[in-house]
Amino acid sequence: MHANADLLQRLYTALDRHEHNTMADCYHPKARFRDIAFDLQGIEKIHGMWHMISETDIHPKFEVVNANDRTGRVKLVDTYTFGAKKDPPKKGRPVRNVIESHFVFEGGLIKDHQDFCDPKEWARQAMGGPLSYLARRIHLLRWLAATLKLRAFVKKHPEYD
Repeated sequence: MHANADLLQRLYTALDRHEHNTMADCYHPKARFRDIAFDLQGIEKIHGMWHMISETDIHPKFEVVNANDRTGRVKLVDTYTFGAKKDPPKKGRPVRNVIESHFVFEGGLIKDHQDFCDPKEWARQAMGGPLSYLARRIHLLRWLAATLKLRAFVKKHPEYD
């Protein structure tokens, strides 16, 4: 198995174990992460996002499709409860998010990570109702919600700022 395939295995195994520090160790200091909500530059912001996500009930199922010296691709299905909270208690909505992840490597680390999924299907599951309709169609709304949530998390964890 290629070393970068091992790196991707380590990344998603750490996600399944909720080990955000191990995940952060997989990224280049100047890495970039993008998906339907986030556009993050730099390891501190990416680490903050993974720390926030690792505090949820996320459970990934993944397959490393390919990885070589320069690029890699992973098929991923994340299951989790969107919007669940402990304090005050909030039940949240179950999500099964089918993702294709693309990677660019540099120096044995992830330099660029981009996740692709169906934003309409994600919003339908995660939000439902009228807000879902808007979130399915307006990237800015998804970005704003994700950014505000991450900023609130970082405020409690200033090491990621």
